[in-house]
Amino acid sequence: MRDIILLQCTECRNRNYSTTKNKKNTTEKINIKKYCRHCRKHQMHKEVKA
Repeated sequence: MRDIILLQCTECRNRNYSTTKNKKNTTEKINIKKYCRHCRKHQMHKEVKA
């Protein structure tokens, strides 16, 4: 039921994080503000397919 997703930085487009998500409960794409080590600051990360 839980699918693996990747989180991609919106600024530098690097895929920094992987996590799981229940597609039944959360149908929309996830946007989380997380630290990007390539940009060296907190940026918005959006969900992309694994």
